[in-house]
Parts: sequence; C-alpha cells; structure tokens
Amino acid sequence: MDLLNTYDDEPIVNIGWGEDVTIQELAEMIAAVAGFQGRLVFDSTKPDGTPRKLLDTSRLTSLGWKPKITLRAGIEQTYAWFKEHIAEARLTA
Repeated sequence: MDLLNTYDDEPIVNIGWGEDVTIQELAEMIAAVAGFQGRLVFDSTKPDGTPRKLLDTSRLTSLGWKPKITLRAGIEQTYAWFKEHIAEARLTA
C-alpha cells in the first residue's frame, strides 16, 4: 500500500503500531538499541503533555495497512541505516 500516493482525503491518518508506549519506555528502548551506557533522567515535576500517547490507527488499518515489524525492530533498522549512511550525510553537509 502506498498511502502517500493514493490517499487524498481530509481526515488525518495516524500512523502507528497500535500499542501504547510511555516516553520512558521509548527512551530506554532507543538507548538500548544505540548502546547508550549513560543514565536517563526524567523530571517528574514537569508535565509530560497528553497522559496517553496511543494514536487511533483504525483509519489506517481500515485502508488495509498493518505494521509488519515491531516498534523496536523499526528503531533497530532505522539506527542501522543511520549508522551506515551518516558518513554520506557529513560529506554532503
């Protein structure tokens, strides 16, 4: 499905994988994938915006799309791609 080329409707289409992840869980996942050995610090005295960050992906799934990989696998693949292409980006900057 090539939604960017075929979808021409007004309602927003949320893209997600349908499972809720906290900011802390996401940060820890990214740190683990990237091999970050430092300490993550979260300031609980600051509001974190919307209490729930799960997007309604029902419109997307009704159009026939469903995720093929997990969020972690997507982060791993994106990080691997970035590491492979960072030298190219530095050369063109």
